[in-house]
Amino acid sequence: MIDLTAFRLVITFLVDNSIEWFTKLPPGFTHELPQHIQQQNPPLHSHPITGVPVLDFNGFCCGAHGFSALIETQVTGEEAHLTLFDTGPDSQSLVRNVKAMQVPVDRISRVITSHWHSDHTGGLLSFLRLSTRKCIVDCHPNRPISRGMSRGPLYDKVFAALPDDPSFEEIEAAGGVVEKHEESHAVAGGGVWVSGIIPRLTSFEGGVRGGKRWVAEEGGKWITDELILDERYAVVDVAGKGLVIFSACSHSGIVNVVQDALLKFSRPIHMIIGGLHLAPPDLAERIEPTISFLSRQITPAPTFILPMHCSGFQCKLELEKAFGEGCVPAGVGMKVEVVGDREFDHRLFAPTIVPELEKRYT
Repeated sequence: MIDLTAFRLVITFLVDNSIEWFTKLPPGFTHELPQHIQQQNPPLHSHPITGVPVLDFNGFCCGAHGFSALIETQVTGEEAHLTLFDTGPDSQSLVRNVKAMQVPVDRISRVITSHWHSDHTGGLLSFLRLSTRKCIVDCHPNRPISRGMSRGPLYDKVFAALPDDPSFEEIEAAGGVVEKHEESHAVAGGGVWVSGIIPRLTSFEGGVRGGKRWVAEEGGKWITDELILDERYAVVDVAGKGLVIFSACSHSGIVNVVQDALLKFSRPIHMIIGGLHLAPPDLAERIEPTISFLSRQITPAPTFILPMHCSGFQCKLELEKAFGEGCVPAGVGMKVEVVGDREFDHRLFAPTIVPELEKRYT
C-alpha cells in the first residue's frame, strides 16, 4: 500500500471539449466566469452610468477536443507544486487558456503525458516555448511512430492517422527535460503518483476498437494497437477525503484504472476526473457495466465523478442517474479546490469490492 497524502489540492481545467458556466456546482467547484470577475480585476464599463465589470470574451477559455489539467498539490512541510497533466490537441488552445486563467506558467515544474495520442500531447511544444524554465516532461518511453484509426465492423483499413506526437528531440529543443518512465513513481514532492502499466482485468474493457500503430518492420506497416499500453493515470491522495484519480482518456477502461488504484492505495475514492472513452457508438455496451461497477460494486462509492473529454453524452446522462449531484458537469476554465483534514483522515476506511458483482464483470 502506498502512503502519499496531500493536505491541499487545486485543479484548474485548461483544455476540455466542454465549457460550462451556469450549472449549479458542489462546494469547492468554481466556474470560469466568477474567477474572471472576482480574481482578475476586469476593466470597468466605460459608460458613466454603469461602471460595472465588462466580460471580455477574447480573454476567456475555448473548448477543444482534448484534455489538460493543472494540478497544484501541497504536502506537509513542503511548498506547493504545480504539475500539468496533458496539454490538449494543438498549439493554440492550451496557450490561449493558460493566458485566460492567468496561470503562473514558470511555476509549473513538470508535465505528465498520459499517453501518446496527439489530442493529449499536441500542445506540449507550444507550452514549453511559453515557459522560461526548464520543465520536466514525464512520458512513457514507448513513443509510436504514428497512430491511426480504422472503422468497423472489420477494423482492417486505416482511414486516418493522428498528428504525430512530439519527438523526444523536439521536446528537448523546445526547452523540456525528457524523463522516460515505464514504472509507477511519485512526483511533485510526493504529492502526485503516476501509474505504470494499467493491469487489464475486466472482460468488457477491450481497449480502443480499430486502434492502429505504424511500425518500421517489413518496410513499414499498420498493426493492431487497441490496448494503448503506454497509457498512465495519476493519483492525488487528499487527507480526510481519499483518492482523486486523473484518467485522461481511459483507453484501458476506467474500471481497470479504479481497481488498480484501489489495490495500490487501499483508500476510498473521492473523485474520478477525465475522459472515460465511452462516447463511440461501438463502445456503448460498456456504459452499463462501467456505471454499475462504480456506483454499486465499490463500497463506499466515489463521492464525485467528473466525466470529461471523450466520455460522451449518453455516459453523462447515465452517470447523473446513478450519482445525482455527485456527477459534476465539469468543463474548461473550471477550478476545483479539495482541502484535506488530517484529524478526520484516520476515520477513512479501506474500500471493498462486492464479490458477487465482481464475478459478473471480471
